[in-house]
Amino acid sequence: MARLGNLEREVMEHVWSAKDPVTVREVHEALAVERDLAYTTVMTVLDRLAKKGVVRRVRDGRAYRYEAAAGQDQLVADLMREALDGAGSGANRAAALVRFVDQASPEEAAALREALAEVDALAPRPRRRTPRS
Repeated sequence: MARLGNLEREVMEHVWSAKDPVTVREVHEALAVERDLAYTTVMTVLDRLAKKGVVRRVRDGRAYRYEAAAGQDQLVADLMREALDGAGSGANRAAALVRFVDQASPEEAAALREALAEVDALAPRPRRRTPRS
């Protein structure tokens, strides 16, 4: 998953918060309230996001509507996985994880513990072998 630039993140915030697929015009109007932004710039950003696989295009007459290909949590998880993969070998990965956890706030550490417990609870249990008589 590609990293997102500042404007791409702003566009995605709007896409994620929308109940239905959005048009370029809707995104432009929402973002133009805060900053001077050309319509064509928003159109280009959405086109690039579609090429990156971050949004999907849905045909609506002669135009497109855009919807997120995945939730924000999935995008962040993919970026975290990509960063961890960049650490290289097992020892480097473990050191990176330790450093990450060491820098986590108490709230983030608690969230990590809860996430690990949830994943453990959902993991399939190994089947016990029963002795044959």
